[in-house]
Amino acid sequence: MKLLVKFNLIFLLVFLLGLTVSSIVARGLLQRAAQDEVTDRARLLMEKANVVSAYTATQIKPLLETQMKYTFLPQSVPAYSSAEVLIGLQKSYPDYSFKSAMLNPTNPRDRAVAWEEDVIKQFGSNPEMKEFVGQRDTPSGASLYIARPIRISNPACLACHSTPDAAPQTLVDRYGPSNGFGWKLNETLGVQVVSVPMTVPLQRADQALMVVIGVLSAVFLLVGATLNFMLWKLVIQPVSQLSALADKVSLGEEAPEFVVKSKDEIGVLAESFGRMRKSLAHAMKMLEG
Repeated sequence: MKLLVKFNLIFLLVFLLGLTVSSIVARGLLQRAAQDEVTDRARLLMEKANVVSAYTATQIKPLLETQMKYTFLPQSVPAYSSAEVLIGLQKSYPDYSFKSAMLNPTNPRDRAVAWEEDVIKQFGSNPEMKEFVGQRDTPSGASLYIARPIRISNPACLACHSTPDAAPQTLVDRYGPSNGFGWKLNETLGVQVVSVPMTVPLQRADQALMVVIGVLSAVFLLVGATLNFMLWKLVIQPVSQLSALADKVSLGEEAPEFVVKSKDEIGVLAESFGRMRKSLAHAMKMLEG
C-alpha cells in the first residue's frame, strides 16, 4: 500500500471520528441554545400579555364603566384583552399558544385542563415559585411550556369575583352565578401558559447542525487537500525520484545526480545518497584497477 493511500486512510478515520464527536457535542449545544431561544421568545409573548392586561385595567376599564351598567363588555377584562392580543400574535408565531388557565374562570374558555391543573397545584404548594419551565407529551409530540402563576394582590380586583351578589349584574347575566367567584387574595387561581412544540427548537438545532457539519467538512477537505499536496511535493515526489536513481545505480546504469536544495530530512537523505554513490563509484574503479 502506497504512503499516500495510508496517509489518506488515517486522515479519513480521524476526520470521521472528529466529525462524529463534534456533531454529538454541537447537537447538544445547539438544541440547548434553540430551546433557550424559544423559551425567551415565550417569555416575551407573556410579557406582552401582561402589558396589555395592565393597560386594559388602568386605561380601558375605567372608560367602559358606564356601558358596563347596561351590558357586560369582555373587552374591559384584562385577561380577555391579553388573550385576544396573543391570538392575533399567533398569526406571526403560529407555533406558540397562550392561555390564562384558571381553576374557576369567569369565561369557560379559560378553564384549566388536567395538566394545567397539575402546574397550578405546583405553584399553590410553593408560593415563592415565580416561573416554571417544563415539557409534556402531546398527541403530536413533546411540547415545551413556560408557566407563571396568576395571583390577585389588589383587593379592588376582587370586586367582580368575590360573590355573585357583589359582582355587576351584567357579568352574572352573561356568565352565570357559578363561574369565577370565591377568589381570594394571594391565592394561586391559575397560570399563564405559553406552549410551543419541541419540534420547533429541534428543527432549528438540526438546521444549524447541518451548517456546522458542512463547515467542518469543508475545513477538513481543505486541510486534507493541502496536506496531500504538501506530502506529495515535499516527501513522495523527491523520495520517488531518489528511489528511481537508486534502482539505476544498483543495476550499474548511469544516473544523473540528484539535487535537492532543501535542508530538511529529504535534503540530508539526498546528500547521503550522493556520498554513497560516489563511494560506490570509487570502490568500483579500485576493483577494476
